[in-house]
Amino acid sequence: MKLGEIKKPLPEKLVIAFIYKENEIYNKVRKILTEKFDNIDFESEELEFNYTDYYNNEIGNNLKRRFASFEKLIQPDNLSKIKIMTNEIEQQFLYENTKNRKINIDPGILSLSKFILATTKNYSHRIYIGDGIFAEVTLKYEDKKFVAFEWTYPDYATETYRKILEKIREIYKEQIKTL
Repeated sequence: MKLGEIKKPLPEKLVIAFIYKENEIYNKVRKILTEKFDNIDFESEELEFNYTDYYNNEIGNNLKRRFASFEKLIQPDNLSKIKIMTNEIEQQFLYENTKNRKINIDPGILSLSKFILATTKNYSHRIYIGDGIFAEVTLKYEDKKFVAFEWTYPDYATETYRKILEKIREIYKEQIKTL
């Protein structure tokens, strides 16, 4: 058996998922993120977020979800730093005199074979990637589509979300042809 060669992985696609109530807050955060990560090359339509009431006490009712991907590819080992940065951005948008966020910002990375989300919460299927951050393979790409695992959040398991990520994957696939 031949020894595996250690090499740097291909850069991956930064995808950020947002949960929010107010469009004004989303637009402000979007502007901050484009200043940090450059141009957005895909932005989903605004979707209703009604898969759980987990965020209702903190952010409010009638929540919305949106996805954005960034043109500039990143090295996967930057995911923990990006999650810390997005948590810091969330802290800039709190309801007055509370610790409640007005927006939830979830960064992830997309490759040809998978979509990974970063989180501060540990669980059996999550891997520690440093700086207090864990990574979860949320979806795998198999038979020309993204497929959920038993632990995948119910909204990410929906055809709507998977189709959005498949569109982003097509953009990424074209990008890496030039590397």
